[in-house]
Amino acid sequence: MAPPVAGLDSSMPSAPSSPPHSRPFAPPRPPFALAAWATLAGALCLSLSAPLWAVEPGAAAPSVAPSAQAKPRAGKAERSEVRAARPAGAANATGTPGAASAGEVSEGQGVYQLLIGEFAVRRGQADLATSALADLAVRTGDPKILARTVEVAGYARRFDVALEAAQRWVALQPDALEARQALVSLLVVTNRFDELPPQLAYLLEREKAQLPANLLSLNRLFPRGADRQAALRVIAEVVAPYSTLAESHFALAQAAINAGDLPRGRVEIGRALAIRPDWENAALVRAQLLAREDVRASLDSQAEFLDKYPKAKDVRLHYARQLVLERRFEDAQVQFRQLLKDEPDRADVVYAAALLAVQQRDYAFAETQLKRLLDLGPADPGLVRYQLGQLAEEQKKPEAAVGWYRQVGEGEQFVPAKSRAAQLLVRQGDVDGALALLKAARVQQPKDELPLLAAEAQVLRDANRGEEGLTLLDQALARAPNNPDLLYDSALLAERMGKVELSETRLKKLIAIQPDHAHAYNALGYSYAERNVRLGEARRLIEKAVELAPEDPFIIDSLGWVLFRQGDLPGALVQLQKAYALRADPEIAAHLGEVLWGLGRQDEARGVWKEAASRFPDNDALSAVQRRLQP
Repeated sequence: MAPPVAGLDSSMPSAPSSPPHSRPFAPPRPPFALAAWATLAGALCLSLSAPLWAVEPGAAAPSVAPSAQAKPRAGKAERSEVRAARPAGAANATGTPGAASAGEVSEGQGVYQLLIGEFAVRRGQADLATSALADLAVRTGDPKILARTVEVAGYARRFDVALEAAQRWVALQPDALEARQALVSLLVVTNRFDELPPQLAYLLEREKAQLPANLLSLNRLFPRGADRQAALRVIAEVVAPYSTLAESHFALAQAAINAGDLPRGRVEIGRALAIRPDWENAALVRAQLLAREDVRASLDSQAEFLDKYPKAKDVRLHYARQLVLERRFEDAQVQFRQLLKDEPDRADVVYAAALLAVQQRDYAFAETQLKRLLDLGPADPGLVRYQLGQLAEEQKKPEAAVGWYRQVGEGEQFVPAKSRAAQLLVRQGDVDGALALLKAARVQQPKDELPLLAAEAQVLRDANRGEEGLTLLDQALARAPNNPDLLYDSALLAERMGKVELSETRLKKLIAIQPDHAHAYNALGYSYAERNVRLGEARRLIEKAVELAPEDPFIIDSLGWVLFRQGDLPGALVQLQKAYALRADPEIAAHLGEVLWGLGRQDEARGVWKEAASRFPDNDALSAVQRRLQP
């Protein structure tokens, strides 16, 4: 699939954050691969590879001026002195070479200084290594030593020294690909963009067979945070000779978009499509640019493109997803069905089609696609099995749902799946089976013991065995007294059992431990509101919860309920209607109906309760409010 365009759906890649010793130094091979040198990792933040003398076993030592007599090996005291001081003639503090000129070093001196530099590398003395190698490179003019200087100076972040060495290297070997690539990277990192065009032009011309791909790689030269206007000027100059290639206009469009010049981006992408009218990437960029101002125009451009090029799978997938975002589900379904015909084994298409089918309540089709996805080997099979369990629940097939939940293995869905399976077993009257399932899950995944214990306590609570559940949670809290989930679950269970002081104590402890726990504030405030006590404090607690989680329907329901308790029925109605719009929950429906009833809108109240009861016929809160208000 084509990647999203930089500056639209994502930004261009930046330099890797991995440490410089993560991989050995290895210049890229042809094609010249601008992308490989687009980040600092190419030549600057690399590992310090094997010593120079070990690169080519058996090769001659670096060329140095001949000497009538080799310098005797230094004694121990002399070696220590050399290690502590900068080598004679070495680069000064700014990296400028000393007065010595090339050829003023004997072979013995050269090897000795090379050893100093390499041993400094091994000991992590990057500044000493840089100075020693930079001085030797200047005095010998040896390309290998210049290359090693670029590498070591880049590692030491002495980019001034590395740049000077790269420039000397290119001057000595103007046709050396690695030298040009190193120079390009260093010009980028030192923000000397004005010097880039001739170097890039040389590289582009050198590999004419790879010219289209290399034009598309130009934008990746510039890391995140680079001067995008300067980058646009560089790319405009470099691609100018290739105006007959669609890739040159695509690269320029990308640079313009990154620089915020969207009109120029639209012009250039239009030129790219004029040259290559069937180019999917360009069509996608055009659609993304249009969507910023006119979604309908974006959709129309994709539809027209697909009429001309019906096999454009990436455009069709983007079009289908955009239709979903616009809630044109039936139109999106047509596109996904076509994609499934064209690419039945494409996992992202299968998954998207399944989710859309769920949205349209076409559960049979969704189930077929999710099972197909399992056959294709998804990255997270546990998630797919969990969703199949949810589908089975929606279709009122609890046995099938439990079967899917049982199959969920290690991963993020393990605890939710086992908990959900246990709840379904409880509804079927198999409490012992539910407890056995959760105990087996604890053995299977010991790291998830605490949340599974909480699930076991919930089973006991739902089975009217609250004392056993609370005892289980107390035992878990003895091992993890500050665990937020255990404190919260035990507080709710204690409140349900009438142990309001214990519940209040644990919720206050939870708030002290985790002051941004919105549901702790909500639970404490709702407890006061439900008991019709300390309503001012209840409202302050719930308003704090709303501040932390402003779109949580249950917290908004609590705010509506405390307003009802304070006598503000119009205010309560606003909050409860908002909560019910976010989540058609039976308890929210019970509260909303009661407020409507209190406002004299009994018919509306009955309508809300009837609709909720059709979906949740066994809900206690709904039954209780209806018995109380309409006996």
